[in-house]
Amino acid sequence: MSGVPAENGAVTRPESRPIGTALVAPTVAWFEASSRDLPWRAGDRTPWGVLVSEVMLQQTPVGRVQPAWEAWMRRWPEPEMLAADEPGEAVRMWGRLGYPRRALRLHAAATRIVDEHGGLVPDEEADLRALPGVGEYTAAAVRAFAFGRRSVVLDTNVRRVLARAVGAQQHPPPTLVSAERARADAIVPAEPAPAARWSVAVMELGALVCTAAQPRCDACPIAGSCAWVAAGRPPYEGPPRPVQRYAGTDRQARGRLMAVLRGARSAVPGFALEDAWPDPVQRDRALDGLVADGLVEPLPGGAYRLPVSRPVG
Repeated sequence: MSGVPAENGAVTRPESRPIGTALVAPTVAWFEASSRDLPWRAGDRTPWGVLVSEVMLQQTPVGRVQPAWEAWMRRWPEPEMLAADEPGEAVRMWGRLGYPRRALRLHAAATRIVDEHGGLVPDEEADLRALPGVGEYTAAAVRAFAFGRRSVVLDTNVRRVLARAVGAQQHPPPTLVSAERARADAIVPAEPAPAARWSVAVMELGALVCTAAQPRCDACPIAGSCAWVAAGRPPYEGPPRPVQRYAGTDRQARGRLMAVLRGARSAVPGFALEDAWPDPVQRDRALDGLVADGLVEPLPGGAYRLPVSRPVG
């Protein structure tokens, strides 16, 4: 979106200024009074701690992440400590957070941080995006929350708040579209520190107040400026929203197998995995998938263990 030079030479977005002003200040004020006390937001947070939190928080609730994050940071407070350990230990420490490939990617990211960035989490978007497991959202979040940079942070919560407050829609589209990025970028304050504060504040608003199922509009600091509220809170009419099923899926079978392997300090014989999942066909398929993903290493004689060697790539 093009800007207009102001008298001081800065570029402003006049068409977005009213809605930005109406949303940013009340949301940040609400955040200052009502935000959760989370360890990765503390004054002594490190870029590494922020990166670990963002990877853990992908598709996992805060309540489950916080104790796992605290244990992880006690064991590996710096990237080089994780990089020096076996990747299987990262998988073991991941526990029941789900999607354990994130643990392998975090180990690979720590290794690259050590090898290419002197053990320091980089602050440039291109360098962050080059780390294993770091995509558009995670790079933007680390830049904002670890380094106080201006970036467009768009997670599910932020997308929902902006869809309602600006777009008068109950939910955003199932997948992120360019129009959402442009809309979000138009609202983010120009200066780095206010931009970073807005990013964390609007995310918290979506997590605690502007929730998916039961939004608390009576407690929302921007309800008076919300286009969805003004329109009478119309129901969602877009494409069907995906609903994830877990019980009986290959993902659940993988989780059962991983629980056995995480609990063992030595190789696990193949027959010892049979009790973890009753369906032999699904069990073998899940085990093959774990091996293909690098989460499990097969050994001669039909035994299995968590990975010891670094994954390739």
